Amino acid sequence: MHRPVLDVCLTPALFPLMQSDDAIVVVIDILRATSSMCIAFEYGATEIIPVRTVEESLAYKAKGYLIGAERHGEKIEGFDLGNSPFSYMEDRIKGSKIALTTTNGTQAINAAKNAAGVVIGSFLNVDALCDYLLQQNKKVICLCSGWKNSFNLEDTLLAGCVVEKLHSHFGQSDMRDAAIAARHLYNMAKGDLYAFLDNSSHRKRLANLHIEDDVRYCLQTGMTSKVPFLDQQKLICC
Repeated sequence: MHRPVLDVCLTPALFPLMQSDDAIVVVIDILRATSSMCIAFEYGATEIIPVRTVEESLAYKAKGYLIGAERHGEKIEGFDLGNSPFSYMEDRIKGSKIALTTTNGTQAINAAKNAAGVVIGSFLNVDALCDYLLQQNKKVICLCSGWKNSFNLEDTLLAGCVVEKLHSHFGQSDMRDAAIAARHLYNMAKGDLYAFLDNSSHRKRLANLHIEDDVRYCLQTGMTSKVPFLDQQKLICC
């Protein structure tokens, strides 16, 4: 019997080389876009439009959307929302529609939009995410958003966590090398993810912005059972 393949794409720059038309792609940007998206749905958002540019996000304001924009880790002036999960815990999120652009995460979602399916992954929803993936019984590609098309540690750790939770349902021969590497990296780090990331470039970048609380929050598990997925051009959640 054919067994589905489990793979990891370590940077969006490599994604065009992968066959994804038969795969569910898990887009990962744990610091902080995909974490914030999961929390937005936990707090009652009804849809999120992931757009590439600041101008696209701004255009949704006239349509009644909350608009969000982040570049280089910082919220852009004049927008309702940035990229902190805490900003998606407010009362105004309930029942809202959101248009959002970020440096890495929304770019990766748009890169994956022609896959068989696209779901949003974070440590916050990883248990529910893995349950969902097992139910689909399809090829899985974890797409790490990275930083401006470069590899980063934190997204690879979440990919490795997914692989660790799913690997027993896939044959070893059905796991690609990147998935095996990500799993080993996660198992090295899982005792203290925060400490493991101490010298990572993006944690240093966020520390310079004085938002270490975001980092600590985004490394927690079991915070939500929401698994956002792409439906046409928007993210929704059942």
